[in-house]
Parts: sequence; structure tokens; C-alpha cells
Amino acid sequence: MKIMHVLKETLGQELPVGGNLKRPGPKPRFTDIEVITLSLTAECLGIDSELYLFHKIAADYKQDFPNMISRRQYNDRRKSLFPWQEAIRKKIAYKLNSIAEVFIVDSMPLEICKSSRENRNRIGKENEWSSPNRGYCASQNRWYYGYKLHCICSSKGVVESMEITKASAHDGHYLKEAAEHLRDCIITGDRGYVNKLVHSELKEKKNIHVEVPYRNNQKERKKINGLYKVIRRRIETVFSQLCDQFMIQRNYAKSYRGYRTRIHAKVSGMTLLQYLNKFIHHKPVGQVKYALG
Repeated sequence: MKIMHVLKETLGQELPVGGNLKRPGPKPRFTDIEVITLSLTAECLGIDSELYLFHKIAADYKQDFPNMISRRQYNDRRKSLFPWQEAIRKKIAYKLNSIAEVFIVDSMPLEICKSSRENRNRIGKENEWSSPNRGYCASQNRWYYGYKLHCICSSKGVVESMEITKASAHDGHYLKEAAEHLRDCIITGDRGYVNKLVHSELKEKKNIHVEVPYRNNQKERKKINGLYKVIRRRIETVFSQLCDQFMIQRNYAKSYRGYRTRIHAKVSGMTLLQYLNKFIHHKPVGQVKYALG
């Protein structure tokens, strides 16, 4: 009930009284807002298997879901409601980051399968732009096959923007796109985001100062403030929470559309728990493990 209350409050007048979002076709009895709520609740509880989720509901909570849909219908509607789920995440993140002045940018690998099985992989092969490939993770010193998750989060650990790209995508190319809706702030990152032209453009057009450590072979070296090095560790904690509590590296999807929906649902679930901590429980935002307790 807590999660549904937050979703209804976030959508406000955009959500019709019946709970079904504006779209063609008959209005289902198991409403759209219930589908999104169930999806995010499952992620918050660490249930990323739809098979286990439906067995759990049928065994213990059947009376609470009189209009429950089939697993196939849930999966299809969950993917079709992806834009609304992402809109909710952005609105919640905006409330949490309304006074943030410093943001951190970083990326993490999303491995689809082991390299030895990449030729048998079918996920994302529907289109060339969504097809996974091989990439190198410098922090783990290894090659992997899959995608890359790019994130910009505040110093409190709330993800402001995110994007899934091919594993081979360069981090520096994401910085300009991710900062589209930011202005008058500081963005700090690691050496992967050294790009003088992008830094100058962001400073000139949006008054965004990019603070990244210099490379050893750079001619113009600028020493970074030690405080930003400490702040930069916050996004590593966010990635650890996504891996441990939300199991972001586990994959049960059969298509890129389903995979993208699952990844965004996990980040949305974490953002929702952060919202509960700040505005409902009045606890530190980062303590998401017990936010539903």
C-alpha cells in the first residue's frame, strides 16, 4: 500500500480515477497502476523471477488479488507500461534531487552471458542497435559480453538519469547526453570522462563544471579537489546496492525490450525506497535495505 500511495501521489492528475492510464482498448480490471506497483514491489523485495512471484501470490495472497491476470499478460503489460514507469522514476528522482548541486557520473558492466556462449545468445538480436557486444571493464580488469549501464546520481545516491548502451560504448560520449536536463551544477567522474571539448561546451551553455582526474599523458593537468574523490565513491555504493539487493546482474529476459524493462524497474525500485526513507520514514536516503520494514 505504501508503494501504490507514492505512485498515485507522484502521477497526480495524470492518473485517472479508475487507475488505468489513458490508452486505446478496453479498461482492464487489474489496473495499470496495480501492474506497475506489483512490478516495483517485487523488485524492492528482491523477487526478480516472475514464476516465483506468481507462485507466491497464488499460494499466500490469492484473496488480495481477486482480479489477478496471467503471467503472460503481466509480462506484456509490464513492458508496454515502461514509459509510465520511467516517468514515475524521473519525477521521484526530481523531488529527491531538487536541491542537489553535485552529481557523479559512472558506468557499470551488464553481462548477458559468458563470452564462451555469446554466439548462442539471442537477447537483443532483434535489431542491430540493441544487439549486445564485447566490452572492457577497467575497474574489474576483464572483458565481458553484454551492455553497459550509464548513470548520473546525486551525492546522496539518487539516480538522476540512466541509459543502457552496448558494452563497447565509450563513457565520454554519454556525458553530453546525460547532462541534457542539468544546469548550474558540478559533475564529477573518473578518467573515462576526460573530454575537453564536451567539458567546455557544458560550461559555456549550461554552466556545468566537470571535475575529473587528469590522465598521466595529459599536457594540461588540473588537480581535482579531494572532496570530489570522496563524493565519487557514492555511486560505487549505488552500483553495489543494485548488484546485491536488486540482483541487477541476473537476467531472465528473452528480448531487449524485456531486459530494458527489468533493468529500469530495479533502478526505479531503489529510487522508490529512497523516497520512502526521506519523506515517510525520515531516515537516511541510502538505507534502502530496510525501507519496507
